[in-house]
Formats: sequence, C-alpha cells, structure tokens
Amino acid sequence: MFKRFSFTISLMALGLYAQAQNNSISQIFYPNITIKTEAIPSANMGDGKDFGLTRTSTLGFVPLSTDFNVGIGFGKKFDIQAKHTFLVANLSQINPTISGKETPSGGYKTLSAGVFQLKASLRDKFWLYGGGLGITESNETFFSPQPFLWGGAARVRVLGLNTQIMYGTAVVFNQKFRIIPIFGFNKRINEDWRISGILPFQVTGTRKITEWFNLGGNIALGGYSGGFQELGTGEKLARKENYQQVKFTVSANAHVLKVFSFSLEGGIVTFRQDKIFNSAVENLQTYHPGTAPYIGASVRYISNKNSMGAKLMSKLGI
Repeated sequence: MFKRFSFTISLMALGLYAQAQNNSISQIFYPNITIKTEAIPSANMGDGKDFGLTRTSTLGFVPLSTDFNVGIGFGKKFDIQAKHTFLVANLSQINPTISGKETPSGGYKTLSAGVFQLKASLRDKFWLYGGGLGITESNETFFSPQPFLWGGAARVRVLGLNTQIMYGTAVVFNQKFRIIPIFGFNKRINEDWRISGILPFQVTGTRKITEWFNLGGNIALGGYSGGFQELGTGEKLARKENYQQVKFTVSANAHVLKVFSFSLEGGIVTFRQDKIFNSAVENLQTYHPGTAPYIGASVRYISNKNSMGAKLMSKLGI
C-alpha cells in the first residue's frame, strides 16, 4: 500500500514547497541535494525591450525523524502507522536581464526552508502537512527583506491498485494571503507509463526505457517574486517584481551508480507576465514577454546512509 503512494508523496511535498524536480521516494527518506541550472534567452517584452532569465538553484532534503508503530487503531482494528518528518531547504540565484542588462544589478537571491510531516496508516488514512518561509531579494534589499510564507495540507485516497488522488489546500503569503485549492493524481497506465500531477502547479508524464533511464514530459507553472530598489527623485524606492510563466518541456533522466541522477530538460516558456509593484502593492507596470525557448540541466546526489529512512522503507517493503 505504501509503495503505491511513493511518487505522489514526493510530488505533493515539492508542489507545496516549490517546483517539482524529477521526484522519487528516496528524495524524502534519504539526505540528498539537487543542483540545477536554467536559461531562457531574451524575448521581446514591449516598449522596445527584451527580457531574459537565468537561474541556478540548490535544493536539499534532510530527514529529521521517522517513527513506526504497530498496534490497535481507530475502531479497535489492527493498524500499522508511520510518521516521517523532513526538512526542505532551497538556495537560488536568479538573474533577469532587460535588453541585455542585468536588472536589478546582481539579480535576486532566494533563501527558504520548510518542514513537512507525513502521516500514514493501513486504515486508508494518509496525510501530508508542510510549512515554511523564505526571502527573495536583491543585493540592496537583502538585509531588509519582505519574507514570504507558505503552508498546506493534503489527504491521499486510493481508488485502485494503480490510481491515487489527493486533495487539500495551500496557503501562501507574499504581500498578501492567497488560499489555493490543490488536487493531485497519480495514475500508472502500464508497466512503462505513468502520469502524475498536482494542480494548479504541475502535470508530468514519464516513460520508463530501462531501470536506469526514463523520458518525461512536463507542464509547470513557475516564476519568482523579488524585492529591489529603484532610483527615484533623490532617493531609492522599494519595489517588488512578480514574474510568472508556464513551461512546456521534455526531459531525459539517467540514474547512475545508485546515488546520482542526471537530467537534461528542454522546451518553451509561454503565457509570461512580469509586474512591478510599489511598497503599497500598487501595480506600476505590466509586461508580457514573448514565448521563448528553455533549457535546464540538473544533478542530484542521494545518500544511502540514512538509517531512519532505510529502517522505515525496509519495514514497509519499499
């Protein structure tokens, strides 16, 4: 039963936290780190300007505790219960360019961290909770940041041996609170094909070629929201940039030496929007950069030396 949930668990965790990146069950049970670089060439954004973007990120998972109990559960029925808590941390460097000039100078830096707790039992009760905070700021505003907060919870339900769904709510604060309904699904079509998603963030399809190599297709909503300063009449004014995009990509993923995962991703970004706000959250400017190509590459190292995760996975037969 637990094995059926594995892909969905990790996808839900990343969906609440950030953009999912070639997830696996080992990503939440073992310490691991993913380094990724992305590039979007310049495209017309209006007013005779071009907009481009590069991003380098480091994403880490650290298991904090794992508990496993066998006993009498709800309704005095035999039950097996598991609870797993893990930390997710992200460090990113985002470099937007306008007409070839880095804007703001030095780009944005993101620091964020969150904690998730996974609770499961054989009585068809499966919950995931998470929450955290972070900042995305330029060099000038890094030490006077406007933090963002996020959190959420979801329940997973089993509809069959090869199908699971989830539903829940995410709450995000970035200048204002937003409540986002979440619906996720995980469908194994056959031995080689699987489709999974967590709406409204991402939908992914994978095709297993061999035990160590697979191909994937992905549709994902992404972007960033960062603080910077703009020179006004004799003073610097606080500003906030909010950029959003929809990404359509295909990827090739290889697992090497059991502890490394390499991924190469290419496609396009479209439905793009870039807004500039003042400190009163009033919209000053709105741009719509054109559709542009996208390329990304990542490498993930997964430690297999975590006794807590290994103990739980062994007991559950994963």
